[in-house]
Amino acid sequence: MIDIHCHILPGIDDGAKDMAEALALINLAVEDGVKRIVVTPHLHFGRFDNYLSVIESSFLALQQAVDKEKIQVELAYAAEVRLDSEIISLLANKQLPLYGSYNNQQFMLLEFPHSHIPAGSDILVKHLLKKNITPVIAHPERNRDLLKSPNKIKTFVDLGCWFQVTAASITGGFGDECQALALSYIEQGFVNIIASDAHNLKRRPPLLGAARSKITAIFGEEKSQQLFYDNPYNITASLFVKK
Repeated sequence: MIDIHCHILPGIDDGAKDMAEALALINLAVEDGVKRIVVTPHLHFGRFDNYLSVIESSFLALQQAVDKEKIQVELAYAAEVRLDSEIISLLANKQLPLYGSYNNQQFMLLEFPHSHIPAGSDILVKHLLKKNITPVIAHPERNRDLLKSPNKIKTFVDLGCWFQVTAASITGGFGDECQALALSYIEQGFVNIIASDAHNLKRRPPLLGAARSKITAIFGEEKSQQLFYDNPYNITASLFVKK
């Protein structure tokens, strides 16, 4: 499996506190069957200002620690970018941490506020799409607006966005409502990727295996392979090319 959404870079957001916790998280993911990890610290303007240059230096230290411990995993980095008009200037200055390229598109992990979908979100999404960047919208099943009005997602489906559901939502870790909405969105064909959104060892661990088993049982192995390997692989493969 490939995990393309997790908060494992130590000390730069609300995820791993230090290198020891980061390595413990990576070891847990590897034991669960993860072969590649794209670390995605929050880029939340004014709170976590993790621009490309900040992430690069932190990632280098993590990679060196993983190499020293001889952990059998491939690592790359992007960011979970909070919806904000600042995205436009960061993009122009090449400081926006993106996923890789696939089918002549670049991809970006985009986060809405948990409480709602801000007015004008579709305008920013259209701007990104015009720049050949496809937003991968993180955990739509946990957004309160979408929990109240699930069909609001269709605006972004119709624009061509991708969607990433949290593994713990599938297994009930965020409650029955989030689980039901996640499974409904998968059944309707809206969801492209399942990832851990891991933050720590106890409450938000980097585990995908249980969710994969559940998806396989409900939707079959082909769908499971798409969500946990094929789609994550396709949009991040270029990040793992040795430079």
